[in-house]
Amino acid sequence: MARDCGRAAPAKQSCDVPRVPRGLPRAVILLGVTSLFTDVATEMIFPLLPVFISSLGGGATFLGLIEGLADATSSLLKLVSGYLGDRPGRKKPLVLLGYGLATFVRPFVALATAPWHVLVVRVTDRIGKGVRSSPRDALIASAVPHEDAGRAFGFHNAMDHTGAVVGPVTATLLLHFGVPLRTVFWLTAVPGLLALAAAAVVREPAAASEGSEAAGTGDPSGPVSLGAASAPPAAVAPSPVPARLPAPLKTYCAILALFALGGSSDAFLLLRARDLGVAVALLPLLWTLFNLSKLVSSYFGGSFSDRAPRVFVIVTGWIIYAFTYLAFAFAREAWHAWALFLVYGVYYGLTEPVEKALVRDLTSSELRSRAYGLYNFVLGACALPAGLITGWLWDHLSPFVALATGSALAAVASLLLLAWARRGTIVRARA
Repeated sequence: MARDCGRAAPAKQSCDVPRVPRGLPRAVILLGVTSLFTDVATEMIFPLLPVFISSLGGGATFLGLIEGLADATSSLLKLVSGYLGDRPGRKKPLVLLGYGLATFVRPFVALATAPWHVLVVRVTDRIGKGVRSSPRDALIASAVPHEDAGRAFGFHNAMDHTGAVVGPVTATLLLHFGVPLRTVFWLTAVPGLLALAAAAVVREPAAASEGSEAAGTGDPSGPVSLGAASAPPAAVAPSPVPARLPAPLKTYCAILALFALGGSSDAFLLLRARDLGVAVALLPLLWTLFNLSKLVSSYFGGSFSDRAPRVFVIVTGWIIYAFTYLAFAFAREAWHAWALFLVYGVYYGLTEPVEKALVRDLTSSELRSRAYGLYNFVLGACALPAGLITGWLWDHLSPFVALATGSALAAVASLLLLAWARRGTIVRARA
């Protein structure tokens, strides 16, 4: 007779009947569709921005200013919206506001006649991203139990990367058939409206039941084993919203910050690919292949983390990152760049969805939105210094030193994350 696989099962108990994977909740699927169409709209514009800004009289420095200011603004708002989203009934309105603002403003790039016009539109677009991201991640986390969190975020990232593939291809086809560039920008309103429609029908969990998931409620704790995934502990009554985020979450984000300082923009890898002999005309194809690798690996990486310790999966991804950066430093042929971009895509699949799933593990439902706000803020805030560090090393020393430094920081962060997990201080909140 099969043993009981209920939520009260001991952490190390194995069951005779394997768990049958459930279908993803409607909210997760709809938010995935929302991200797909949003990325289609965004990526119809983004690859064309450098050429467009140049035609308006802006240079590479102004392009860097646009992206740096946009990312910095988005990062700060992710932190703010995370705190606002923890109030009952606030997540969905913030998600709709964020997607709605981006959908409305994005096509107005078509009216730009000066570089600063593009700056205003791009920053406003990223304001929308900052407003929606943390509450959206909290909605996804609240829609699934612990054992499906990795798969849910993996699905969402896969849909996101699908849009990153479809968007540039759509823009390329439109331009190929003679559609003017500014008209392509106007047409981004179509996928934007489809994204907004999908987000509009997402249902936010009621305040009383948001924490009542298959994994239990409240804020139970226990050490996370690196050897096997543990079963959810017994449920306890939910407590009032704590004033502070858990210390283990803050330590986790500090380690993420160290890794992110070595994680510079992927534009540097494209620059390296060009130096290795990849023709400029083939760079969009290389980028599409890279996004396909991210698409496939994201879903499988997230699902794998539901059956294996998440820290182990993240460290595996970071090791792949360290290897890829070091390999780019030693690469000598054009085909090396094609092969390494395929491998590099796997890093994203093993880290992006799994890092978010681990944030869920470390935080109770009452603090979930602000937890994702902190997570997103840390990654975004490190993007600018990471780019400046890599750029300075690249220009003043050599590409080899810049890439090797990124590899070394990833290796150190991997060791720290393993040490943090092995201390047995990770508190897993299953609400």
